[in-house]
Amino acid sequence: MECIFCKIANGEIPAKLVFENEHAAAFDDINPVAKVHTLVVTKKHYENLLAVGPEDAETLRGLHEAIRETAKLKGVDASGFRLISNCGADSGQAVPHLHYHIIGGQPLGQKIV
Repeated sequence: MECIFCKIANGEIPAKLVFENEHAAAFDDINPVAKVHTLVVTKKHYENLLAVGPEDAETLRGLHEAIRETAKLKGVDASGFRLISNCGADSGQAVPHLHYHIIGGQPLGQKIV
């Protein structure tokens, strides 16, 4: 598979991981839009959130645990952060792999990033 996020999450491409568990891996975005901009990706390949079914509940639990722990490690859990998951071409999803952007570390206001 040629998915860059699969390769990062599974250790085929070296990356400085912020957090990792059985289901997900977190690493900083190479083009940050805020002081904190970290990606949390699933280790199993899903094109986007719509590809996840009821049978994937354990993966979603692990993904959300990774989001929570990453927010703590990046120091935005108390101050707040924006959580974004783009879904499909019109959303601007650049990599067709389920992932969340944790964006924070500064006031973001109401503007959608």
